[in-house]
Amino acid sequence: MALCLGVMAVSVFVNVVLRYGFGSGVAASEELSRLLFVWMVFIGATAAYPAGEHMAFTSLVALLQKRPRALAVMTAVIRLLVLLACVLLGRGAWQQVVVGLDSYSVVMAYPTALLPLPALLCATAIGAMALWELIQRTPLDLGHGAEVE
Repeated sequence: MALCLGVMAVSVFVNVVLRYGFGSGVAASEELSRLLFVWMVFIGATAAYPAGEHMAFTSLVALLQKRPRALAVMTAVIRLLVLLACVLLGRGAWQQVVVGLDSYSVVMAYPTALLPLPALLCATAIGAMALWELIQRTPLDLGHGAEVE
């Protein structure tokens, strides 16, 4: 993620300096930044899942803390919903990868399948982690309380 962000920052900075300072720019800067941004977002989403950093409605689930059986059922339902979302995302991303194999970006001429590919990889990785948590019956991390300033 840091590499993607660093390359994006340098690319955009050089392009801005060239445009305002010299009246010309690097045409590939926009395409490269878009591609790296998409990859960075999905790498970050994949890395955030095992750390429990995705959106969590712990205030709703925490109401079930004193009822372990209901909490276990709700945990399984949540994991199944995550799996469903991963299947839907993965299916759509796969369709876009297949479509993008025969077309290329305008400026850099990379296969446009590289844009939806990180979504497919992210859905596969998060789906595998959620399935493993479901099989292992890993309890939900309820430590994400609301931060009060």
